[in-house]
Amino acid sequence: MRSGIVIGLLLSGIALLVACQSEDQLEFNRYYSNGRVVYQSKCQNCHGANGEGLQSLIPPLTDSVYLKANKTTLACYLKYGLKGKINVSKKQFDGEMPATGIADIHLAEVLTYINNSFGNKSGVVTTQMVNEDLSRCN
Repeated sequence: MRSGIVIGLLLSGIALLVACQSEDQLEFNRYYSNGRVVYQSKCQNCHGANGEGLQSLIPPLTDSVYLKANKTTLACYLKYGLKGKINVSKKQFDGEMPATGIADIHLAEVLTYINNSFGNKSGVVTTQMVNEDLSRCN
């Protein structure tokens, strides 16, 4: 009987916390949690569980300066791949990242996750933002 009351109170508390979140916070949480799943299945194998990259072969995702400076081209890199030299965390990388071809919503989710993990804090990346960025890809 007591455990039922405790469980009921716990569930009520969780429901209250969820209900008190703003629409923006709920949107961010949805993008971020879905983005984690996309990252784990599509990106983690090369970039690492903590975004650390792979020595001099694969750049880390922990450089918020690079991510912010390239914010409008990241969707292009993910969708269509990246070839050639880039400088990340004061190191040069010259390799090839294959195109993922994933849906735009998944691009937005994984970019939200990357841009808010590994020491980065840049807010939500929406599907609309991804669509605008993709329209400008070279």
